[in-house]
Amino acid sequence: MRLKFLPVHFRLRIFLAWAFLCLYFVSLQGKAFALPQHRSVPGGVALIELGAAPERPQARFENVPVLVLGDATQWTAIVGIALAAVPGQKMLTVQQGSQAARQLPFAVEPMQYAQQHLKVPPGKVDLSKADLARYEKERAHLAQVVATLSSTVPENLQMLIPTQGLRSSSFGLRRVFNGQARNPHSGMDIAAAVGTAVVSPAPGVVIDTGDYFFNGNTVWIDHGSGWMSMLCHLSAINVKVGDVLRAGDRVGAVGATGRVTGPHLHWSVSLNRAMVDPALFLKQTP
Repeated sequence: MRLKFLPVHFRLRIFLAWAFLCLYFVSLQGKAFALPQHRSVPGGVALIELGAAPERPQARFENVPVLVLGDATQWTAIVGIALAAVPGQKMLTVQQGSQAARQLPFAVEPMQYAQQHLKVPPGKVDLSKADLARYEKERAHLAQVVATLSSTVPENLQMLIPTQGLRSSSFGLRRVFNGQARNPHSGMDIAAAVGTAVVSPAPGVVIDTGDYFFNGNTVWIDHGSGWMSMLCHLSAINVKVGDVLRAGDRVGAVGATGRVTGPHLHWSVSLNRAMVDPALFLKQTP
C-alpha cells in the first residue's frame, strides 16, 4: 500500500516513527568512549573488541578482572599489561551471561625501553636491615591497595596531567646502579618546584594516603573497575581516604619526600593490577 493513500494522521505517525529511529541509530553511531592508546607491549594497554551484546560482558586476564567499556553495539576490553610480561600470545577470558566462557587470543609485542647506567655510592643503593624491613611491610600493604576493585565503571579513560612541569623520567626506563639492574621505572616523573599543585588526573575516590619509604607522601585514587592513580613524593597531602574527586581537583603539592634526589611528582597508573604507561591515557603526550 502506498503512503499517499493513507489518511494524513497515519502518514504523520509513520513519518515521526521513522524520524525517531533514524535519530536513535545516529546517536548510537556517534556515541564515543575516550579510550587510551592501543599499545600491546609490556607496560602497555591492549584494546580488544568483544563484539555486540545486550549486556556488558565480563573479562579476565591472568585471572584478574578487566575493565570493559562500550554499549550494546560494541564492547571493548581495556587490558593492562605488566612491565614484566613476556612477549607472545596471551589469552583473554570472556564471559557473556550464562554462556560458556570463550578465549580470545591477542599478541604482546616486544618493547625495548631505555637504560641508564649510573655510578653512585653503595649507601645510596643498598638498604639497611631496618629500611628493608620497613619496605617489605609497606610493599605488602600496597599490594592490597593495588588489588582494589570497585564496581564503579568510568565514563571514559582520558586523563589530565596531574601537575605542570617537565617530564624528567619516562615510563619503562631501567636504571643500572654500579652494574646492578633495578626494576624498570613504573611511572612518569614530572619535575616541578616544591609546592606546585598536584591534581586528580580523572574522577575518582581516594583509597589510600601515607608516607612510604621509597614513595614518600603518597595518594592513591581509585578511578573505577581496577583503574587507579598513584601520586608520590608530595610535600603536602590535601585529601583523605574516602574523598570523592573530580578531574582537576587538588590532592596535594609537589615535593621531594621519600627516596628521591630532587623535587618532582611520580605518577603511576594501574590497570587490572598492572602498572602501565600514563602517557597512553593523555589526549596529547606532553
